[in-house]
Amino acid sequence: MTLPLDDLRVVEFGQLLAGPFCGQLLGDFGAEVIKVEDPGRGDPMREWGREKPHGKSLWWPVVARNKKSVTCDLRQPQGQALVRELIDKADIVVENFRPGTLERWGMAPSVLWETNPGLIVTRVTGYGQTGPYASRAGFGSIGEAMGGIRYVMGDPDRAPVRAGISLGDSLAATYATIGTLVAVHNRTRTGRGQVVDSAIYEAVLAMMESLLPEWAVAGYQRERTGAVLPNVSPSNVYPTGDGDLILIAANQDSVFGRLANVMGAAHLAQDPRYATHSARGTAMAELDVLIAEWTSTRNADELLTELHGGGVPAGRIFRAKDMFADPHFQAREAIVNVPHPDFGEIPMQNATPRLSETPGAVRTAGPSLGEHNDEIYGGLLGLNETERALLRQTGII
Repeated sequence: MTLPLDDLRVVEFGQLLAGPFCGQLLGDFGAEVIKVEDPGRGDPMREWGREKPHGKSLWWPVVARNKKSVTCDLRQPQGQALVRELIDKADIVVENFRPGTLERWGMAPSVLWETNPGLIVTRVTGYGQTGPYASRAGFGSIGEAMGGIRYVMGDPDRAPVRAGISLGDSLAATYATIGTLVAVHNRTRTGRGQVVDSAIYEAVLAMMESLLPEWAVAGYQRERTGAVLPNVSPSNVYPTGDGDLILIAANQDSVFGRLANVMGAAHLAQDPRYATHSARGTAMAELDVLIAEWTSTRNADELLTELHGGGVPAGRIFRAKDMFADPHFQAREAIVNVPHPDFGEIPMQNATPRLSETPGAVRTAGPSLGEHNDEIYGGLLGLNETERALLRQTGII
C-alpha cells in the first residue's frame, strides 16, 4: 500500500515523548523515520511505563512504531560527522534537545542548510528557541502549568491536578507535526527548508479557548470547575439506577429540547429558566439535579438506548477493557494488533485521522536498539562491514 508520506525521510533525535511523538505521527503516514539513539542505552522511553511484561516497556512499542533505530554517539566529533551524512539524505530533522544543543554539536540549521538547503528542522522544547526562558529545562508538566491548563483542571476546592497522560508533550508534538507538513508544502514552492519551532507552553496555550480575552476584556478569571464547563449546561456525568455513570451533553438549544422530550418533560425546553444557552448556564446546578433524578430511575443500558434513540449525545466513560469490547472500536479498527518479538502481538491505537484514499498504517512496533544500523549505515550511507565494525569498536555506534 502506498502511504502519503513515503517520499519523506525523517532523522529523529531527542528522547522521551515530545520529539518522538512527532516522529510517530509522521511515521504513521509513511515517512521513513530513522531514530538516532545513544549507543548502549537508547531512549529512556524503552524503560518507561508501569507494567513491564518480560521486563519490556509497553509504551516503547507504541511511541517508536514505524521507526528504524540506529545508534550514534552525538557527543563525539566522529558521531556528529556520521549523522551529518545521514541528514544530508533527509528531508526532515526532528529534535527536542534544549536550544543550542545542535549548535554545540556543529549542526545548527544554518550549517545543515549549506549541504541540504531543503531540510526542515523541527524543534520541540518547553519554551521555544527564543525568549528569556528558552534555555531552561522544560518538561511537559511545566508547559501545562505555564500554558494555563493546569490552573483550570480539577475541583474548585482543591489544588490543580493533571491529566493522567503526557498532555503537554503530545500537544507540542502534534503542533510540531502540523508545522512540519506546512513547511514541506512550502518547500514545494520555494525549494527551501525552515525551522519549525514548537514550544510546549504555546501548544497548551493554543487549546485554551477564550481564556485570554475573558481576562483582558471582561476581567474574568477562569477557575477550576470540576466535571463541568462554566455556563455550559447540561453537560455532566449523571448517575444511573444500576450504579453506573453516564455522560450527557445537551447544551445546544435544539439538543436540550430533544433531551427534554426523552425525559418526558418537554415543557422544560420552553421554561424561561432553561430555554436558552445562557439561561441553562445560570441554572446549571438545579438543572443537573433534575436530570440526575431522572437518570437514577433507569439502568445504564436502558438510559443510553433512550438517549441515542432521541438524538441526544451520551455515553459511558470508557476504560481500556471497554474499548476492546466495544463494537464501534472493532468496526472502525480503532485498535490494531501489531507483531512483536516478545509479546507475539501487541495491541495499540491505530493511525488517525482517517484518510479516504491514503490512510496511515501501523506497520511495525518499536524496534530494538540499533536494529537498523546495518541497513542505514551500510545500505543508505554505503559503509562497508569493516567500517561499521570499527565504528562499533570505538563506541561511535
